[in-house]
Amino acid sequence: MHGPNPAIKHPIPMHKRVGFLKSLVDAENIEIGDFTYYDDPDGPDLFQQKCVLHHYPFIGDKLIIGKFCAIAEGARFIMNGANHAMSGFSTYPFNIFGHGWEEGFDLATWQQEVRGDTVLGHDVWIGMEAVILPGVHIGHGAIIAAKSVVSRHVPPYAIVAGNPSVVVKKRFDDKTIERLLTIAWWDWPVDKIGRNLKAIRGSDISLLEAAA
Repeated sequence: MHGPNPAIKHPIPMHKRVGFLKSLVDAENIEIGDFTYYDDPDGPDLFQQKCVLHHYPFIGDKLIIGKFCAIAEGARFIMNGANHAMSGFSTYPFNIFGHGWEEGFDLATWQQEVRGDTVLGHDVWIGMEAVILPGVHIGHGAIIAAKSVVSRHVPPYAIVAGNPSVVVKKRFDDKTIERLLTIAWWDWPVDKIGRNLKAIRGSDISLLEAAA
C-alpha cells in the first residue's frame, strides 16, 4: 500500500488529463507538495503557463501549494505582478511603456500593493475555474467552490463560494478541526498513509487519532 510514485508526471496511464504537478512545474518561485494534481482535458503540462498568471521572479512572491491538493480545470492563481498602483488618481501603468513615461515613477506606490506569497495548505480542493487572488492563504482541508473568486484568507476545513467568496460552512466542528490539524496525516510517511486509508477517508476522528 505504498501508493503511486509522486514523481510520475501522469499517474493514471489511461487518463492523461491528470498530472502530479511537482514533476510538471520547475519554476523557482513555485513550490508544490507530493501528490498534488491538476486535472485538465488539454493535459496538465501547461499548468504553470495557463493557471499561474502575472508571476514574475523579480517581484519575489511565491506560489506555495501543499501536499494532496486537487486542482480542477481552469483554476487561476493571480499573482502580485497583476497589481497596479492605486494611491494616485490613475491606476494606468504608464511607466511600463517607457519612452519617457517611466520618469518620475515612484516604485513605492506599486510595492505597497504587493500582498506576499499565495499559500495553499494540504488536502485543499480547488473547484473548476476558481480564481485565487494575490497573497491569499487557504487553510488545510478547505474546499473552494467552482467559479469562486477568493480575495481573503480561508480558514482550515472551510467551504467557500461566490464572488467575492464567503465561508458557506465549516466541514467539521471546531474541536474536530483542531484534532485534525494536530493529527496532520499528510505529514505521515507514505506507507503509513497507505495502511490507514480507511481512517483518512472515513469520518471517525477517534479511529484516525488511534492510527496516528
